[in-house]
Amino acid sequence: MTVTETPAPTGSELIDLTDVDLFVGGGHTAAFARLRAESPIHWNEGADGSRFWALTRYDDVMWAYRNHEVFGSARGAIVGGSFRSDEDTSAGRMLVSTDLPRHRMLKQAIHPAMTSGVAKRVAKRVAGLLDGALARALQDGGCDFAADVATELPAGALMEIMGIGHQDAHHLIGLTRRMVGYRDEIFVDTGGNERLRLAWLQAEVFEFFADILADRRATPGEDLVSMLLGAEVNGRRLTEEEIFYNCMNVAVGGNETSSYTACTGLLALMDHPEQYERLLEQPETVGTAVEEMLRWSSTNAYVQRVVERETERGGVVFKPGDSVTLWNYSANRDEDVFPDGHLFDTMRSPNRHLSYGAGLHRCIGAPVAQAELALLFERFAAEGLRFRLAGEVRRLRSNFILGVTRLPVEVV
Repeated sequence: MTVTETPAPTGSELIDLTDVDLFVGGGHTAAFARLRAESPIHWNEGADGSRFWALTRYDDVMWAYRNHEVFGSARGAIVGGSFRSDEDTSAGRMLVSTDLPRHRMLKQAIHPAMTSGVAKRVAKRVAGLLDGALARALQDGGCDFAADVATELPAGALMEIMGIGHQDAHHLIGLTRRMVGYRDEIFVDTGGNERLRLAWLQAEVFEFFADILADRRATPGEDLVSMLLGAEVNGRRLTEEEIFYNCMNVAVGGNETSSYTACTGLLALMDHPEQYERLLEQPETVGTAVEEMLRWSSTNAYVQRVVERETERGGVVFKPGDSVTLWNYSANRDEDVFPDGHLFDTMRSPNRHLSYGAGLHRCIGAPVAQAELALLFERFAAEGLRFRLAGEVRRLRSNFILGVTRLPVEVV
């Protein structure tokens, strides 16, 4: 009898995109470069039991974003489903997990809280918070930028969008940090069942919004909760659960994008001193610098889609029910779209990054996040703020949100 051995996996076959250590350790950059070259539409069999396609090239990711009728969102943005089943319990309830036509109606209900006018109010609020945070950092000779400065960006946004105070805003940031960081021992006890842990953390966020909801029923305002209370989707009012899900969607999106991008952006400047000096010497480059920080950080590393009907791309047939992940991080470093994409360049133009997603599900809070980040780095340029690294950097244990949770810096 002849026995044929199965060849040992090599190259891209060894890459597991569910491995959090790959991202925390920085190995994901090289891994994605290999996938783009060897296996751009990659079948990933995770050690956690998950099975999904990974799109890693820019054109493929954009193709999937634009074909929202083929690639649905109702399974949720994160691989692995919810804490109850492989299907996400937010499906059809939360904007990011909803398909047309309901998606359009939900967006119309949320959009008034995300207008350019709101972004201006957020910028004014954030400016005041940054005054205090940066003054304290300068007086003390340094700070943990991740905790002491960057969190003031989402805090100011939450204060204006949710109509809450500064203390409550930071409490909500802490709750969403714990939920997103449900695999990170800095935020939670990582023992026990992950799904039960995530259920508990989500319940904490819902409890926070339940208190606000009760207050807004008695005294409506111009905040998101009040807007959702009065909104109708397809002729009926939103349920409490639908309101909670969409408030959580806004809170998580706003918190993670702005604060984590700010940290990664500053770290990139400190790692590339010539770029830092250019920003300080040429304040007019803040706009392109912020776009490059968004590309470089790619805070929302990927989103999940589910195949609704059979389709083909690059010789691969996607079957109904298949999970497909759209890797923003990899697309944002695709050499065919971003020349020298492995380099941080604050003058990069054009810069058609996918850090806010694209198409139907492009981040509804992008104008607000953009205003916050521009304000922060305009302050750097205007005041000549120079920081240097003063200790160990700590990164969030996640392959979904890429963020810096500790960034000790000192004033130069």
